[in-house]
Amino acid sequence: MADDFRPDPDALLAAIQKVEDSKTRGRLKVFLGMAAGVGKTYAMLDAARLRKSEGIDVVVGYVESHRRAETEALLNGLEVIPRRKLEYRGTFLEEMDTDAVLARKPQLVLVDELAHTNAPGSRQAKRYLDVIELLEAGIDVWTTVNVQHFESRADTVQQITGVRVQETLPDSVLDLANEIELIDLSPDDLRKRLTEGKVYTSERIETAANNFFRVGNLTALREMALRLTAERVDHQLQDYMAIKQIAGPWKSGERLMVAVSPSPFSEKLIRWTRRMAYNLEASWLAVYVETGEVTAPPAKDQLLHNLALARSLGAEVITVTGHEVSGALLRLAYQRNVTQIVMGKPQHSPLQTLLRGGSLVDRMIRASGDIDVYVVTGDETHSTPKRQFLLPQARLHSSLRDYLLAAGIVTLVTTFDLFLVSSLPWLGYQAVGLTELLAVLLIAIYIGRGPALVAAMISAISWNFLFIEPRYTFIISQVQDVILFLLYFIIAIVAGNLTARLRIQEQLARYTAERTLALYTLAHETATAVNMDDVLRTAVDQIHRIFQVDVAVLLLSGGKLSDDAHLSSTIQLDDKERSVARWVFEHGKPAGRFTDTLPLASAQFFPLLTPNRTVGVIGIRYRRNERLSPDDAALLETFVNQIALVIERELLDEAAQQSAMMRESERLYTTLLNSISHELRTPIASIKGAASGLSTSQSDGDRTALVQDIHSAADRLNRLVENLLDMSRLESGRLQIKRDWCDIGEIIGVAVKNFDSCAADHGIDIHIQPDLPLIQVDFVLIEQVLVNLLENACRYSLPGKPIRVSAQLEAHRVSVTVEDRGPGIPSDKLDAIFDKFYRVPGTPTGGTGLGLSISRGLVEAHGGTLTAENGEQGGARFIVQLPLNGAPPPVKEAAL
Repeated sequence: MADDFRPDPDALLAAIQKVEDSKTRGRLKVFLGMAAGVGKTYAMLDAARLRKSEGIDVVVGYVESHRRAETEALLNGLEVIPRRKLEYRGTFLEEMDTDAVLARKPQLVLVDELAHTNAPGSRQAKRYLDVIELLEAGIDVWTTVNVQHFESRADTVQQITGVRVQETLPDSVLDLANEIELIDLSPDDLRKRLTEGKVYTSERIETAANNFFRVGNLTALREMALRLTAERVDHQLQDYMAIKQIAGPWKSGERLMVAVSPSPFSEKLIRWTRRMAYNLEASWLAVYVETGEVTAPPAKDQLLHNLALARSLGAEVITVTGHEVSGALLRLAYQRNVTQIVMGKPQHSPLQTLLRGGSLVDRMIRASGDIDVYVVTGDETHSTPKRQFLLPQARLHSSLRDYLLAAGIVTLVTTFDLFLVSSLPWLGYQAVGLTELLAVLLIAIYIGRGPALVAAMISAISWNFLFIEPRYTFIISQVQDVILFLLYFIIAIVAGNLTARLRIQEQLARYTAERTLALYTLAHETATAVNMDDVLRTAVDQIHRIFQVDVAVLLLSGGKLSDDAHLSSTIQLDDKERSVARWVFEHGKPAGRFTDTLPLASAQFFPLLTPNRTVGVIGIRYRRNERLSPDDAALLETFVNQIALVIERELLDEAAQQSAMMRESERLYTTLLNSISHELRTPIASIKGAASGLSTSQSDGDRTALVQDIHSAADRLNRLVENLLDMSRLESGRLQIKRDWCDIGEIIGVAVKNFDSCAADHGIDIHIQPDLPLIQVDFVLIEQVLVNLLENACRYSLPGKPIRVSAQLEAHRVSVTVEDRGPGIPSDKLDAIFDKFYRVPGTPTGGTGLGLSISRGLVEAHGGTLTAENGEQGGARFIVQLPLNGAPPPVKEAAL
């Protein structure tokens, strides 16, 4: 199957890095050959049978026998995973069932034809991506591949054989191999196998022998395979020497940079640079300079293809902006300490080079200083048709309509000048030249460089023909007029060109400012968001506004990815898209539209990655159904990374809050345990002592006192249990209020009866305003409130000082006040005393610290308030205000 699409480079590099970093990854062995038929599959199966005899769990994931009897014989006795069938254009195609292999999880799996392109509808576009997935799962993989399938060798193979390889894979996949076994065969032996029908079927033998399988081709491919294996062994040897600290030649410290453009020739430059970087063990950059020129759709697609190829081969891809390519490349080269720059050989004619302001390569060589510049030649097949370079800059900047508009403007200005000259005979041709020059400058500003150059030529010719003496001829009689004409022509071209360059610089500056503003706005808006919903709403709005796309965000929920998109999302996901999002979350790699993984999805999904984990997935649905430009794709990636960090920040904040709550809960638990243990111990000890006294006491008076002590201790225990139950009901929201029309005076009287001993020690003064209306409350709960307040007053009131309880009507509310004559409450603690388990520092021990908190909760459940203040004459005053909920219904008289 033809290799119709380029694997997503970011996903590929992320997958390779993940496999390299994993401590549990499987081992990869590659059986390498120079061409089909050398015996790679046979050697792999033969070695696998040996491993199986040693007790290794071996399965066949995918092996193509090509109906060779000796190969099929080796399959006997090996477990073969059934293939997955996919329908494509009415035909069923068979592919390796990766999910079945993962479910089976053998120790070793055999996967033939590593460079194979999977059928449309497969999860992965290429088989080597399936292999990477198996390695990630900790499964060892043995596979086969021919040398011509590696990207860096594709151009050389085409030059040698004249055949363009359709199925390729990045060289970085070979870097994952723990072992490479070269299956070598002489060209004569391979041609013999071909004629015997052991490579292709009979109808293809003659064609193959006269083309790809020529002796010269096979010899060159054999050398290439041997060289690739030798390079790999050399790298392994150097790594071993470094680990063992053996002296020897080490990495050179070189750094390469290749200039990338929308030209198909850039593919060869990228592959050439990759081979050179590999041999030098050097890092390398692939750089595209965005000059602000309008790129046609085919050129844009080619540029994306070139940049994707560079990424897949391991380059760091960088896009910079600048109106002048050589200056931008050299600035970046000096910033990144580049030692060697790779460029393509110019293929323009001298006239084209002159119109472009000189060769780019010449300018780079003159200004490169200590940096080496490599110029790589290209094939004729990669040359762009000459007709496209008739007006090179103009075709990129302006359309035919712009040229016609420029010509029309010059014609109008010239006509206007003719009218002025005929009306004003004293007006000289010098003034006319200035008006023509002004028109050229305006065209350069508002239309473009190409139309300005054309306007300069037309205006110079028309100025000479129509206005310079002798008029209506191209003859110039005066020497000064000749000089003036030449200067006009030069000034018009130079000024128009400079003006156009200033216009381009202004556009680039505005473009850069817009990108910077977009990033700043995203960072600022998400930083000021108060919660996760605001963060995601802001992020979705910013992405939608900047890129004109629809967005869906899925976050973690219960340790796994949520099935439902966040409410701020503008995409409703179906089951298929949810499955793509789950795959992205589980593997931490992009998938979906315009990627090599599940490319038939309608949206593209990105993992929200942080240094520690994947916090979610973001889906992008492109409205115009086309890829973003390289700059926009890089900006979108930055947006996604920024959003991931902000979400991580919010999750960490939530985790910190949960941790603080847990710590507070543990503190409250300890406080509650200590308080309850003390509160329970005191009445239990009283009950136990009184019960012991009852068993030995003979006096009726003593027995009565002991029974009274038991009742008092039991009441204290009952209040403690009631407080705990009330607090539990309040916090769970299960408290049920049974409202009835009650007399507040009656509630106060019932509450006071529980404190006879307190009344004897302190005295309780009750003041109730006459004719207070009935209130609709829960009698038992309000009684509990007053009991808690009275108990608190009895505990802290000074000996002999009375406790005052009052009730009065205040602004449609019934106000009940409980006032003691104790030490009072510090002014800064008047609100804190209502917190659970809070006790004012320095107060006597006793009590759980729940009474006031429960009382406020019960009052607020009735729609009222409970506040505290200090009295004018000392002590604390607690004020309960309960609302009047209308008037009670009239009492019905009993029927006689």
